Amino acid sequence: MIKGYDVSAFQDAHFATADASFAFIKGTEGRSYVNPRQKEQAAHARSAGLVVGFYHFLHPGHIKEQAAHFVKGSASVDFDLLVVDWESNPDGTVATCAEKDSFIAEVKRLRGTHHKIGLYCNRDFWRHRDTTGHVGDFLWIAEYGVAAGKPHIQAKWKFHQYTDEPLDTNVGNFSSKAELVAFAGGINGKRS
Repeated sequence: MIKGYDVSAFQDAHFATADASFAFIKGTEGRSYVNPRQKEQAAHARSAGLVVGFYHFLHPGHIKEQAAHFVKGSASVDFDLLVVDWESNPDGTVATCAEKDSFIAEVKRLRGTHHKIGLYCNRDFWRHRDTTGHVGDFLWIAEYGVAAGKPHIQAKWKFHQYTDEPLDTNVGNFSSKAELVAFAGGINGKRS
């Protein structure tokens, strides 16, 4: 397995990359928020040779508008991984499973030609809220308190977020960074 991190505006643009193969960066949220550090964070990850992904924190409602905001507001280039972050909002609201599926489908329609589109959620959402199993092209599962790469789910997953110390840290279910680049179709806008 390979290691990677995910960051948002709460982290410095120059996060640790020495032992990483990939980085996911928060791009957008809802219909208006854009991570003000994402371009610098992405440039830092790209300069370290990492595979880059962007995620959108999904709110309930206005799904097509959120998808459009994500594809326009994230600093992605061809072959970056794109992800919907499906979890409880700070106000306690949650997008439905149907809204999650619609978001994935709309991002796929808008950007699916040169991007893999995936789902991020925690084990509880996966086991108790998801009724369709629709993940787009891949599942990124969050479960803390278990060994890296050992989430307690039956579904095939590509990424596992297993701790938030010192950053949100993940493993990718790939034998090498080259295998991840092949899965993505390329790296930094260039086909593999």
